[in-house]
Amino acid sequence: MIVSNVKNLEGKKYGDLETSKVLKKVLISPEQGWKDHVMRLFELSPGDNSCSLRHNHEWPHIVYIVGGTGSIHLDGTDHQVEAGSFAYIPGEKIHQFTNKGEDLFSFICIVPPEGDI
Repeated sequence: MIVSNVKNLEGKKYGDLETSKVLKKVLISPEQGWKDHVMRLFELSPGDNSCSLRHNHEWPHIVYIVGGTGSIHLDGTDHQVEAGSFAYIPGEKIHQFTNKGEDLFSFICIVPPEGDI
């Protein structure tokens, strides 16, 4: 069990540790008792991408945009998103998140534990 606030969590750099400005905070994971999934909060600085390259993997993502504006590249199409937007990204689909605004772009992303790399 856990009741907390994102302000209490230390973020870790995500992606290319030399150049990335992406911050990842794990909110809920098997460590807190949710054995089948991990809920993370990502924060992208203006102009930054979730990963340096569009990529795919076998697990799906459930995504909710918390703040800012950006795009989700999904299987060949760029979708503009803003706070309140949500998406389901099936496994094996090419994807990437990009901050298209001038403010922090933040989103919650839920994956199975093997997807929390």
